[in-house]
Amino acid sequence: MPAPAIDPRDPTVVEGRWWHRLDDGRVQCDLCPRECKLRDGQRGFCFVRENRGDRMVLASYGRASGFCVDPIEKKPLNHFLPGSSVLSFGTAGCNLGCRFCQNWDISKAREHDRLMDRALPERIADAAVGTGARSVAFTYNDPVIFAEYAIDAAAACRARGLKTVAVTAGYITPQARAEFFGCLDAANIDLKAFTEGFYHKLCFAHLQPVLDTLRWVKRETNVWLEVTTLLIPGHNDGEDEVDRLCDFMVRELGPQVPLHLSAFHPDFKMTDVPRTPPATLHRARQQALRHGLHHVYTGNVHDQVGQSTYCPACHAVVIERDWYRLGTYRLDAHGRCTECDHQLPGVFDGPPGDWGRQRLRVRID
Repeated sequence: MPAPAIDPRDPTVVEGRWWHRLDDGRVQCDLCPRECKLRDGQRGFCFVRENRGDRMVLASYGRASGFCVDPIEKKPLNHFLPGSSVLSFGTAGCNLGCRFCQNWDISKAREHDRLMDRALPERIADAAVGTGARSVAFTYNDPVIFAEYAIDAAAACRARGLKTVAVTAGYITPQARAEFFGCLDAANIDLKAFTEGFYHKLCFAHLQPVLDTLRWVKRETNVWLEVTTLLIPGHNDGEDEVDRLCDFMVRELGPQVPLHLSAFHPDFKMTDVPRTPPATLHRARQQALRHGLHHVYTGNVHDQVGQSTYCPACHAVVIERDWYRLGTYRLDAHGRCTECDHQLPGVFDGPPGDWGRQRLRVRID
């Protein structure tokens, strides 16, 4: 059932699904590990969830920071309907406080007036079909904080034959994750680093809940999973840390889960840190391959070698990429290598798309 509106005249404020009342009169949000405890009128860390009349509400339902059609590889998802287009949108706020946030103008927004685009779930599905997109992505800011909106939008999309994708930090409670990930076909989970100190100091969060989410999604769901780590010079790019991250990937998630190693650029509250050198990405990618990961990609740099997909059996280039534009393609309609018949992991459905590097702004009325 769609989330119930608090006031029928304002469908953008709905009752939250994960919360409970405390003995001292506050309400506790049970959506993310922060477990914000709020008195009437107070907002949580994410800013979009609040105690209104002793009930937890989501105050950004149906309100978005914009709708764009992107290449699916931009999410990044390299093994999910390659070359196809995806209708992407987000809202405002975030449940992490990353000092290096690359979308800080959206995720750190403190006023709902920034959310100029409005669309209820059915209209999102209509718009995606109208643009020819194969899927809809909840992205730009973390969709965990607008989970009720994402879940309802996913239901509307599935009814129209569309797939749904989340780009998330995976900072979610066990109580909420089954319903949230249960509506998805694919997810890219951002593993910020592999130390508690990094998460505590630079994200105002904790590492363990993210590792728990990654394990759970891989082991307990059919959601196609890819992982991204932004390598920040001097903070999480050391050889030892990359080794431990890759060891976790191989042991806990399996060698077939793709890992994206992306370059940092100075932004938000870390403008004094230099860009990630391409050599760092190359070294980290080689480390990951030596650990036994089959599919390791470099991001935010021009690197055809590091952005292309290779068959782990015969080593042929099976998806050649130049940024988001596909070149040579050696997979059949079901994702089998046409050189050696090896089945690649992922979601493949027919020939590849040809969306390329286009980015199309969409207005939903």
